[in-house]
Amino acid sequence: MQMNDSQRIPASRNQVWAALNDPDVLKQCIPGCQSLEVTGPNEMTATVIFRVGPVKATFGGKVTLSDLDPPNSYRISGEGSGGVAGFAKGGALVRLESESADVTVLHYEVDAQIGGKLAQLGARLINSTATKLVGEFFKSFADVVSAKAEAQ
Repeated sequence: MQMNDSQRIPASRNQVWAALNDPDVLKQCIPGCQSLEVTGPNEMTATVIFRVGPVKATFGGKVTLSDLDPPNSYRISGEGSGGVAGFAKGGALVRLESESADVTVLHYEVDAQIGGKLAQLGARLINSTATKLVGEFFKSFADVVSAKAEAQ
Protein backbone atom coordinates (compact mmCIF):
# COMPACT_ATOMS: atom_id res chain seq x y z
CA MET A 1 0.00 0.00 0.00
CA GLN A 2 1.20 3.49 -0.75
CA MET A 3 0.29 6.88 0.70
CA ASN A 4 1.61 10.36 0.19
CA ASP A 5 0.75 13.75 1.57
CA SER A 6 2.33 16.82 3.11
CA GLN A 7 2.17 18.58 6.45
CA ARG A 8 2.77 22.29 7.02
CA ILE A 9 4.83 22.84 10.18
CA PRO A 10 5.35 26.29 11.75
CA ALA A 11 9.09 25.81 12.37
CA SER A 12 12.31 26.32 10.42
CA ARG A 13 13.64 23.56 8.19
CA ASN A 14 16.60 23.02 10.56
CA GLN A 15 14.24 22.63 13.54
CA VAL A 16 12.11 20.11 11.63
CA TRP A 17 15.22 18.21 10.49
CA ALA A 18 16.55 18.03 14.06
CA ALA A 19 13.20 16.67 15.28
CA LEU A 20 13.11 14.04 12.51
CA ASN A 21 16.40 12.73 13.87
CA ASP A 22 15.48 12.93 17.56
CA PRO A 23 14.43 9.52 18.97
CA ASP A 24 12.53 11.18 21.85
CA VAL A 25 10.40 13.21 19.41
CA LEU A 26 9.81 10.20 17.16
CA LYS A 27 8.82 8.00 20.13
CA GLN A 28 6.37 10.64 21.29
CA CYS A 29 4.77 10.86 17.83
CA ILE A 30 4.61 7.21 16.68
CA PRO A 31 1.16 5.86 17.61
CA GLY A 32 1.48 3.02 20.13
CA CYS A 33 5.26 3.36 20.49
CA GLN A 34 6.45 1.77 23.72
CA SER A 35 10.18 2.16 23.14
CA LEU A 36 12.58 3.61 20.59
CA GLU A 37 16.30 3.28 21.20
CA VAL A 38 19.32 4.25 19.14
CA THR A 39 21.43 1.17 18.40
CA GLY A 40 23.97 2.67 15.99
CA PRO A 41 24.51 5.43 13.49
CA ASN A 42 21.18 5.90 11.71
CA GLU A 43 19.69 2.77 13.34
CA MET A 44 17.11 2.30 16.09
CA THR A 45 15.04 -0.50 17.55
CA ALA A 46 11.39 0.01 18.37
CA THR A 47 8.48 -1.69 20.10
CA VAL A 48 5.01 -0.60 18.95
CA ILE A 49 1.56 -1.83 19.97
CA PHE A 50 -1.39 -1.26 17.70
CA ARG A 51 -4.80 -2.67 16.87
CA VAL A 52 -6.16 -3.45 13.43
CA GLY A 53 -9.78 -4.53 13.65
CA PRO A 54 -9.94 -7.47 16.09
CA VAL A 55 -6.16 -8.03 16.08
CA LYS A 56 -4.00 -6.32 18.68
CA ALA A 57 -0.28 -6.91 18.27
CA THR A 58 3.05 -5.88 19.70
CA PHE A 59 5.66 -5.39 17.01
CA GLY A 60 9.38 -5.34 17.69
CA GLY A 61 11.69 -4.28 14.94
CA LYS A 62 14.44 -2.19 13.46
CA VAL A 63 14.30 1.33 12.02
CA THR A 64 16.98 2.59 9.63
CA LEU A 65 17.61 6.05 8.22
CA SER A 66 19.24 6.17 4.78
CA ASP A 67 19.76 8.44 1.75
CA LEU A 68 20.44 11.29 4.17
CA ASP A 69 20.59 14.77 2.61
CA PRO A 70 20.56 17.10 5.65
CA PRO A 71 18.43 19.21 6.11
CA ASN A 72 16.46 18.31 2.99
CA SER A 73 15.45 14.65 2.92
CA TYR A 74 15.96 11.07 4.00
CA ARG A 75 14.40 7.64 3.81
CA ILE A 76 13.18 5.97 6.97
CA SER A 77 12.67 2.21 6.73
CA GLY A 78 11.44 -0.29 9.24
CA GLU A 79 10.47 -3.88 9.61
CA GLY A 80 9.06 -5.75 12.51
CA SER A 81 7.40 -8.93 13.62
CA GLY A 82 4.24 -9.22 15.64
CA GLY A 83 4.38 -12.95 16.29
CA VAL A 84 1.21 -14.73 15.16
CA ALA A 85 -0.26 -11.40 14.04
CA GLY A 86 2.29 -11.32 11.24
CA PHE A 87 4.86 -8.86 10.04
CA ALA A 88 5.02 -5.33 8.78
CA LYS A 89 7.68 -3.58 6.77
CA GLY A 90 7.90 -0.38 4.88
CA GLY A 91 9.35 3.03 4.72
CA ALA A 92 8.85 6.65 3.92
CA LEU A 93 10.70 9.13 1.81
CA VAL A 94 10.59 12.39 3.75
CA ARG A 95 11.40 15.69 2.03
CA LEU A 96 11.47 19.15 3.60
CA GLU A 97 10.69 22.36 1.74
CA SER A 98 10.98 25.85 3.23
CA GLU A 99 7.83 27.88 2.69
CA SER A 100 9.39 30.74 4.65
CA ALA A 101 12.02 31.15 7.38
CA ASP A 102 9.52 29.98 10.00
CA VAL A 103 7.39 27.49 8.04
CA THR A 104 8.44 24.13 6.58
CA VAL A 105 6.38 21.81 4.42
CA LEU A 106 7.13 18.16 5.14
CA HIS A 107 6.30 15.92 2.16
CA TYR A 108 6.11 12.18 2.64
CA GLU A 109 5.64 9.11 0.47
CA VAL A 110 4.94 5.94 2.45
CA ASP A 111 5.13 2.38 1.18
CA ALA A 112 4.11 -0.44 3.51
CA GLN A 113 3.59 -4.20 3.33
CA ILE A 114 2.08 -6.61 5.81
CA GLY A 115 1.75 -10.36 6.06
CA GLY A 116 0.34 -13.05 8.30
CA LYS A 117 -2.92 -12.76 10.24
CA LEU A 118 -3.05 -8.99 9.67
CA ALA A 119 -3.03 -9.45 5.90
CA GLN A 120 -6.11 -11.67 6.17
CA LEU A 121 -8.23 -8.83 7.60
CA GLY A 122 -8.83 -7.29 4.21
CA ALA A 123 -7.27 -4.50 2.22
CA ARG A 124 -9.88 -1.87 3.10
CA LEU A 125 -9.45 -2.28 6.85
CA ILE A 126 -5.66 -2.38 6.56
CA ASN A 127 -5.52 0.67 4.28
CA SER A 128 -7.84 2.75 6.45
CA THR A 129 -5.91 1.81 9.61
CA ALA A 130 -2.55 2.54 7.98
CA THR A 131 -3.79 5.88 6.63
CA LYS A 132 -5.07 6.78 10.11
CA LEU A 133 -1.77 5.82 11.82
CA VAL A 134 0.37 7.72 9.29
CA GLY A 135 -1.89 10.76 9.61
CA GLU A 136 -1.71 10.60 13.42
CA PHE A 137 2.09 10.42 13.32
CA PHE A 138 2.57 13.41 11.03
CA LYS A 139 -0.05 15.55 12.82
CA SER A 140 1.50 14.74 16.21
CA PHE A 141 4.96 15.43 14.79
CA ALA A 142 3.84 18.83 13.49
CA ASP A 143 2.29 19.68 16.87
CA VAL A 144 5.42 18.68 18.83
CA VAL A 145 7.83 20.49 16.52
CA SER A 146 5.77 23.68 16.35
CA ALA A 147 5.46 23.74 20.17
CA LYS A 148 9.24 23.34 20.48
CA ALA A 149 9.80 26.10 17.90
CA GLU A 150 7.47 28.47 19.81
CA ALA A 151 9.32 27.76 23.06
CA GLN A 152 12.67 28.81 21.59
